[in-house]
Amino acid sequence: MSSAGTWQGRVAALTGAAIALQLVTAVGYATLHRETGHAAASLRSATTAPAPTPAVVASLLQRRSRAVLGHDRAAFLATVDPSAQAFRAGQQTLFDNLAKVPLAAWRESLADTRAAAAADDGWTARLTLTYRLRGFDSRDVAYTQYLTFERRGDTGWVVSGDGSAHGLRDDPQIWDGPDLTVIKGRYSLVLAEGGSAVGDGSPAGDGSAAGDGTGAGDGTGAAGGAETRTADLRDIARRLDTGVGLVSKVVGDHWSRRVVALAPATEQQAEELAGDVRNLGDIAALATVSGGGGDPDGGADRVVISPTAFGRLNGLGRHVVLTHELVHVAMGGARDSRTPMWLVEGLADYVGYKDSGVSTRAAGRELAGLISSGGLPSSPPGRSAFTGSGERLSAAYEEAWLACRMIAERYGEGRLVRLYRTAEAEPGSAGDPRIEDRALRAVLGVDSSRFAAQWRAYLRKELT
Repeated sequence: MSSAGTWQGRVAALTGAAIALQLVTAVGYATLHRETGHAAASLRSATTAPAPTPAVVASLLQRRSRAVLGHDRAAFLATVDPSAQAFRAGQQTLFDNLAKVPLAAWRESLADTRAAAAADDGWTARLTLTYRLRGFDSRDVAYTQYLTFERRGDTGWVVSGDGSAHGLRDDPQIWDGPDLTVIKGRYSLVLAEGGSAVGDGSPAGDGSAAGDGTGAGDGTGAAGGAETRTADLRDIARRLDTGVGLVSKVVGDHWSRRVVALAPATEQQAEELAGDVRNLGDIAALATVSGGGGDPDGGADRVVISPTAFGRLNGLGRHVVLTHELVHVAMGGARDSRTPMWLVEGLADYVGYKDSGVSTRAAGRELAGLISSGGLPSSPPGRSAFTGSGERLSAAYEEAWLACRMIAERYGEGRLVRLYRTAEAEPGSAGDPRIEDRALRAVLGVDSSRFAAQWRAYLRKELT
């Protein structure tokens, strides 16, 4: 898939005591700043609503921004129309959610001085929201939002709504929903929407089942559901904290060693946060770039957790999935469109499975089945192999994993990571086979043909 799309990856998801389900992790090669909805909303003009000056709007937005950073609820709500009761209630929830978030920066500003919509219900503007999470984001994250402004005789210009009445949608944020929960670990930050616990509502131990994935509670009521939800989120943060150290042991410390995970309450909300991914039904987690606005070096890395698929995993499955996604964060996988996909996903699986105790035949069962029925593949999977589904997609990830494991065993982990970095730095476009060949020659001293022969022999030894 092109750099504007999303490539899916597979991790063997362990449920109960056996490998009973193949779930998907993914790395998203797209930012969460989506322009399609903005382009569809054409600029409109009307004379029915008075228009505020840019200076008036800027002043109002500055007041809102200062209030968010200063935790001044009264000052923030003073910018909101008191007669717009439903919108005001939503703004109260937004402020209360943001008060829990460690914000280093927050700024609302006009993106266009022209009206995105103007009608009897006010003057609607397209805004740019930029923020930065303290201790986690090294650069601003930028999104688009819409606010409607009206002039009230007693209060002057106020915010009276968003753009939804005109079909204008904000870029979705984790704090848009009710009851945001914020869990801060040593290296991790988990931002979660309210809802039932992931899986069965209990933190999955390393050998326990994680429930049936329905999100059903245990019958203890709302208070018990909130407690188990929080415990589950703390478990995610703990696994991410552990994973940071595991990933660094393999790839080194030359990355932020910080991760922000978004844990929405529903699969639909996860899909909205993940942007271009349309169906997360079988995707347990997704590493992506948030709020880059199309800039490959912009935005911030995020891991989006899909509650349905993630909820089917037991503790070992969650460890593999989250460690896999951390490798993408550490190696910049969500920003990388040139490195061979078998390296991108194979290294992530290699680190995820390392020292997990999962046998080769268990983790490679789809590939073993295809080999027994159709023979060995000719070479490591190309880019197109990672855009399918089902058994063949799973086999592609198993092929990639075993290619990287073979390199680590034969040449050492250091050369495996160096091969990735060398391929990443090679000139060329996505899918160019010369990138792989040059990197293999430079780091391992073999060409693509010789490497494929080594890999085929390794598959034969491990799976037949």
